[in-house]
Amino acid sequence: MAATTPIAPARRKQVLRVLFISLLLDLISFTFILPLFPKLLEFYRNLEIEKSGTVLSRILYGLNAYKNSFSKPINDRYDIVLLGGAMGSLFSLCQAIASPVIGTLSDRYGRRTALLWSMMGNIASVALWCAATDFRTFLASRIVGGLSEGNVQLALAIATDISSDEERGKTMAMVGACFSIAFTFGPALGAALAQITTVAANPFATAAGVSLVLIVTETVYLYYALPETHPAQQPHTNSNAKPDQPVAADKRERTNSHTLLNLTHFSFILFFSGMEFSLPFMTYDLFAYGSKHSGRLLGYIGLIASLLQGVVVRRMHPLRVVQLGVLSCAAAFFLLAQLETERGLYAAATLLAVTSSTVVTGLNSLSSFEAGSAERGEKPGNHRSFGQFGRALGPLVFCTIYWWAGRGVAYAIGGAGMVGVAGLVFGGLKPPKGLQISAAKSKTAAGAVVASA
Repeated sequence: MAATTPIAPARRKQVLRVLFISLLLDLISFTFILPLFPKLLEFYRNLEIEKSGTVLSRILYGLNAYKNSFSKPINDRYDIVLLGGAMGSLFSLCQAIASPVIGTLSDRYGRRTALLWSMMGNIASVALWCAATDFRTFLASRIVGGLSEGNVQLALAIATDISSDEERGKTMAMVGACFSIAFTFGPALGAALAQITTVAANPFATAAGVSLVLIVTETVYLYYALPETHPAQQPHTNSNAKPDQPVAADKRERTNSHTLLNLTHFSFILFFSGMEFSLPFMTYDLFAYGSKHSGRLLGYIGLIASLLQGVVVRRMHPLRVVQLGVLSCAAAFFLLAQLETERGLYAAATLLAVTSSTVVTGLNSLSSFEAGSAERGEKPGNHRSFGQFGRALGPLVFCTIYWWAGRGVAYAIGGAGMVGVAGLVFGGLKPPKGLQISAAKSKTAAGAVVASA
C-alpha cells in the first residue's frame, strides 16, 4: 500500500483529543433516550389512545396485527417493546440511506464541513424532541436524526486520515472506547434527568434539553477546534501547484474486497442486533427482569467492553479482533439457547461484552485499510450502511423466529448464523498488506481477554 503524507505527532494528538471529547459529548447525548423509550412511548400511547387516525394509532394497529399472527401469544406488556423496536429499525434504515451520501460529501467537500452540517441536523433533531408534545413530532425528530447522524462515520474517516497503518487499530479502538464509556454512563444520566419534569406537556423535555445543550456545545467546540484532515483539502506545499488542482489519490493494493467486508458487517449485525433486541423478552420470561435489572445487565456489558477496549483491543491486530469477537458471539448464542440461571446469563453477558468491544471496531479498521485517501468517506460510509441495514432487519427477523419457534430454536439459529459469519471471517478475510499479524502479540492479547472474562 502506498503511504500517505505523514501527520505531525502534535497535530495528530490535537485531532485525537478533539475527536475523543466530541464523540463523548455526542454519544452521551445519543444514549440519553435509550432507557426512556418504554416510558416515553407509553406516554404518547396514553396521550393519543382515544384519538383515531393518528400516526401512532396506525402504527400500533399494524404492530398488533403482526403480534397477533403468532401461535404463541405475546403479552401486552411487549406492545411498547415492539413499538420501540420499530422506531429503532426506522432510525437504522434512515442511517443506512444517509451514510453513503454523507461519506461521499465528506470526500468532496472535506470532513470538517460535512461534520458541521451533520451537527446542524442533529441540533434540529434534538430540538424537535424538546418540542415533541405529540408522537408525530417525536417521530419527525427520529427521522431527522437518522438522516443527519454522520458523527461516528466521519470520526472514523478523520481517524483514518491522521493515522498510519500501524496506528490505525489503536485509533479505531479509541472510537470504540467512546461508545463503551457513553453506553455505560449515558443511559443512567438520561434516566435520572427523566425524573425532573420542567414542561408538563412533555415530561421528557429536561432530558431533551440537556441533550440539546450537549449537542450545541459539541458543535461550537468542533467549529473552533477541529482542523480539516482530508488530504485533498490541505494546502499544497508545492508553490507551483494550482490551488484547485486535485491531489492525486494513493493507489492501494486491496487485500479484502469491500463486498466481502460489507457482507460480513451486514451478516454480523443482522444476527447480533436481533439477539440484543430479544434480551428484554428473554430475561423477563426467565427471571422476571424489570428495567432496573435490565439496566444493570447492560451497564455490566458496557463496563467490561470499556475495559477491554482500553486494555486489550487497542493492542491487537484488527483481524484477530474480529475473529475473537465472532467466536465469542457464537458461544454466547449457544449459551443463551440453553440458559437456566442468572449466573449463566452473566457468563453470556461477558461473552457479549467481548463481542461489543471487538467486531465492529475491527471491521471498521479493516475497511479503512482498503480505502484510498480520496474515498475514506465513501467506502466506510457504504460499510456503515450495510451494518445499519442489518440493524434495521435483525430485530424483526429474530423476534419473529423467537415467537414462532421459541427461545431455544431462535438462539440456536442465531448461533448457527454466527458460525457462518465466523466462516466468512476465518475463510475470507486476510491481514492487510503491510500490517502482518504478530503471533506473540496476538497470543498475549488473547490471554488477557481470557483472563478478564
